[in-house]
Amino acid sequence: MELALLLDIGSTYTKATVVDVENIELKAKAKASTTVWNDVNVGIENALNKIEEQGIDLDKIEHRLACSSAAGGLKLVAIGLVPDLTAEAAKRAALGAGAKVANVYSYEITDTELEEIIDQESDVILLAGGTDGGNQEIILKNARTLADSKLAAPVIVAGNKVATNEVTEVLEEGGKEVYVTENVMPKLEELNIEPARKTIRQVFLDKIIYAKGLSQAKEHIDRLIMPTPSAVMTAAELIAEGTHDEGGLGELIIVDIGGATTDIHSVAAGNPTKGGVNVKGLEEPYVKRTVEGDLGMRYSAPSLLKAVGERELLTYLSDDIDKEQVIDYVSKVREDVEYVPSNKEEKDLDSGLAKVATKLAIQRHVGRIETVYSPFGETQVQYGKDLTDLDLIIGTGGVLVHNDKPAKVLQAGLFDEAEPTILAPMEPGFLLDQDYLLASIGLLSEISATKALKLAKKHFKQIGGEINGIKE
Repeated sequence: MELALLLDIGSTYTKATVVDVENIELKAKAKASTTVWNDVNVGIENALNKIEEQGIDLDKIEHRLACSSAAGGLKLVAIGLVPDLTAEAAKRAALGAGAKVANVYSYEITDTELEEIIDQESDVILLAGGTDGGNQEIILKNARTLADSKLAAPVIVAGNKVATNEVTEVLEEGGKEVYVTENVMPKLEELNIEPARKTIRQVFLDKIIYAKGLSQAKEHIDRLIMPTPSAVMTAAELIAEGTHDEGGLGELIIVDIGGATTDIHSVAAGNPTKGGVNVKGLEEPYVKRTVEGDLGMRYSAPSLLKAVGERELLTYLSDDIDKEQVIDYVSKVREDVEYVPSNKEEKDLDSGLAKVATKLAIQRHVGRIETVYSPFGETQVQYGKDLTDLDLIIGTGGVLVHNDKPAKVLQAGLFDEAEPTILAPMEPGFLLDQDYLLASIGLLSEISATKALKLAKKHFKQIGGEINGIKE
């Protein structure tokens, strides 16, 4: 029996999963409170003790891999030139690397913005700006501003290649630690985020895990591979694409509803599904992640309510729930972020919040159609991804796992005929990550991608119909 220990060291909990790699079986799982601010090993050991109580001999485990979002995860500030172009490209590169984007800045950094950047105590700065051969002035000015500051974080340079050498020299003369990678936007509206993603991940492995005390975990694991969101993205792409030996499930969205954010991952080309539609705007990545920091179920419940509005939220609730009950419940869960609904009314309220979080997060992630009028007539223009023909939605997060009708929550994010310009999925299938395995699948793919995919197919719960051999 070939056993793998897969650890997800989160901000709140450390989750341990043991998989029999040879037979593709989930052998044990446990969680314990994360203790990264003291000694991360304490939380890991507490989780492993629970694993041992389930009959697992830890000495017989051959593989020990981990991912982490502890101590705030990988926090990054992105700096670019034009908000909708190089600044947005830098943001997408950061999100694609599994980072938490603390802020995005455009044009020349002001003194006030520099103070904000330093005060945010980000783990890394991604400095972009200018297409190759384009504007050099702004990225050089921003480099000088950062070089002359008290900034302690390493800087990744991913801008105009013509200016890269001078930018690097300026930063190094200012005593900054510098990493250089390819331009995130070498040509206008053309994305090149993969090199930056790899560099961000390398900085995470080389530097940030030590800064956050995660290097203490080395006695329990072989290596810390990636930030947790990056592990989930790896899993998403694997499940969609498959391997040479095991077919994937097709283009998909992952909806991850958490206490602080609702994260959406899509693996899809997003090309127009209707004739006569022209694609405009920044090129969309095939594997895309968006993080909605105002759409959480606990920490961000007040901002979620503000974003959707009390009136609309009430349309997702039973008739006997009124505005005051909504406000009281939102206040309660914000004060007690680990609160679990205790009666039918509270479960209904939790489901309602989850539905509107799903709807808004998907609507922000997908593309939209706009009608443009010109001297030559009316044309349809698509910005972002068209996901109307998407094959599959996978749900994860406590509010879904513990919900009596998780498919109803996910269906709230489907195409709405009342808002036909928003290109949300129309008729996808639904799966539920009932064992919280997505990050573990991303880790397990480092050992065997095919077996990781088979584990997903085996343990994800079908919540309506049949999808490529997975039955309800």
